[in-house]
Amino acid sequence: MITRVVLSHPAELSAWGRMQIDTKHFRAWLRRTHDTFEVGDEFEEFADVGCCGDALHIPFVVEAVEGEGEVTRETDIAYTEREGCDFAGGWRVQSKAGP
Repeated sequence: MITRVVLSHPAELSAWGRMQIDTKHFRAWLRRTHDTFEVGDEFEEFADVGCCGDALHIPFVVEAVEGEGEVTRETDIAYTEREGCDFAGGWRVQSKAGP
């Protein structure tokens, strides 16, 4: 059984995007849709952006895996940032310079 997996996401992921991937239901989705994880695997998952009628596709990379075998309900999913991605999206607050 895989006891823990660490997934990296782009450092540019907005606070809103981080909030979405940190929810219980998003982590449950990852557990249900991935039988296993291996270091170096790359995949995208979507986060619904609600009223805008679009989806934010977030690229993940598997950075570490503890244990072997299959993902279960008990598998802990942790996140870390990854630099160097050309990534934009999510509810990012843009600052406006005053006159």
